[in-house]
Amino acid sequence: MRLLKLKFLSCFLLSLTFGYAQEVSQHPIDTLSIIGTDSLIQISDTIVAPSMLLKTDTVKTTKSLVIINDTTTLPQFVDSKIFSPNPTKAVIYAAIFPGLGQVYNRKYWKLPIVYGGFLGFSYAISWNGRYYTDYSNGYKDIMDDDETTDSWKNFLPYGQDPNSVDQAWLKDVMKRRKDFYRRYRDLSIIGTVAMYALSILDAYVDAQLFDFDISSDLSLRVEPTIIKKTDYLANSLGFQCSISF
Repeated sequence: MRLLKLKFLSCFLLSLTFGYAQEVSQHPIDTLSIIGTDSLIQISDTIVAPSMLLKTDTVKTTKSLVIINDTTTLPQFVDSKIFSPNPTKAVIYAAIFPGLGQVYNRKYWKLPIVYGGFLGFSYAISWNGRYYTDYSNGYKDIMDDDETTDSWKNFLPYGQDPNSVDQAWLKDVMKRRKDFYRRYRDLSIIGTVAMYALSILDAYVDAQLFDFDISSDLSLRVEPTIIKKTDYLANSLGFQCSISF
């Protein structure tokens, strides 16, 4: 009986010893793992967070510097003055040389009209002047009694005998031809002067109306109206038209 009690006591002590030893052996491992894990996590947080903040701040600073550099290289705009011709200068230029006023007003499409008109009148002056000179000399030669001056014979048809020509008729014809070509020669000269004055007037008016606003918006309004009594018409109703531009 006593031996049985000793066996139970010894078994109880062994079980307590084994349980205590197992508890002691597990406690250091748990403590170290928890402490090690927490410390690593704290170290990781401490290292990662400042480095990322530092990189972000550095990138932002670099971008701000790039923006400043771009603003310094922006192109500068120069104010351009709108062209507006001076009418006095346009008149002076047109008077010095025909067409120069149109060039000053930058209306280059008018140059063919101006120079074409001058060329046409110049040719008319030359052509009429040449025939006027020939008929005038022939008329003078046929009117005098000098037989050596016979330029009027050049106006006869080829092969015709000068003695068979009616002198009175020929004198009248040559006088009328002379007056005809002189008249058109003078008209051509007047036309040239008028063309010159017109080119000056055109340059002046064009410079004056250079900034004139020409609107293409034309409106026609028709409305009833009362026609007042006159000596030939009594009071009546009608319509009137008005054009706005």
